[in-house]
Amino acid sequence: MGTLIAGIGTSHVPSIGGAHDRGKQATPAWRPLFDAYVPVREWLRELKPDVAIMVYNDHGADFFFDKYPTFAVGAADSYAIADEGFGTRPFPAIRGDLEFSQHLCESLVYDEFDITVCQEMRVEHGFLVPMHLCFDHDDSWPVASVPIAVNVLQHPLPTARRCLRLGQAIRRAVEAYPKDIKVVILGTGGMSHQLTGKHFGEMNEAWDRDFLERIESDPDSLAALTHQEFMERFGAEGIELIMWLVMRGAMSPGASRVHRNYYAPMTTGMGLITLEDRP
Repeated sequence: MGTLIAGIGTSHVPSIGGAHDRGKQATPAWRPLFDAYVPVREWLRELKPDVAIMVYNDHGADFFFDKYPTFAVGAADSYAIADEGFGTRPFPAIRGDLEFSQHLCESLVYDEFDITVCQEMRVEHGFLVPMHLCFDHDDSWPVASVPIAVNVLQHPLPTARRCLRLGQAIRRAVEAYPKDIKVVILGTGGMSHQLTGKHFGEMNEAWDRDFLERIESDPDSLAALTHQEFMERFGAEGIELIMWLVMRGAMSPGASRVHRNYYAPMTTGMGLITLEDRP
């Protein structure tokens, strides 16, 4: 059967992608961020996952407010890289696993999640930044990918509890898959940031660090928070953190932390946590 071996919670700040593409990884402003992912890539090389499920939100590159699904799941052999206004980024093609994706979609629907099944998806920085931070790449990626886009932009949004339960349903789907594959799931976005209004640029490091503690040890307390409580603590755009709960729901309650990092250099708290399910 399929096995969920690891979970990663990580920010997907677009400026990380710009710093990567311009070769700024070793500059004083960016080195603390990029160095934190070196052990993550080493860890993933040792685990050798076959599939990476990427839980992210589309920022208007593939979906827009006229048609914005609550949960959209990719079911394709490959996924195009979106142009977010600066040209497509120079990455290898995103390889899918159509058979596993079809199984996942069917399992989620039968588990009473009304998903949007996408035979074509263009992935943007919400997907790409975690991908190049966590996985080695040259002419290809070491894993196949399944994109799962979550609506955290246009109300009504899914609740934090619903995201946690989606993760639990994903775990059931993986474990019901008849082939012997190893799966890692990434929940992306956040951390605290406010990009509009009089509180523009505000971050809350204390709440960010509290979230990193509780996503590991007490995710139910985070799932109980309302949208308003998330936004009061983490800013309007900090609502992206509910996507980390999809990842946490997919991991066992006793999953152990391997690595954690926090860095807040500008307008966004940038967090990272890795969890491993050990037999």
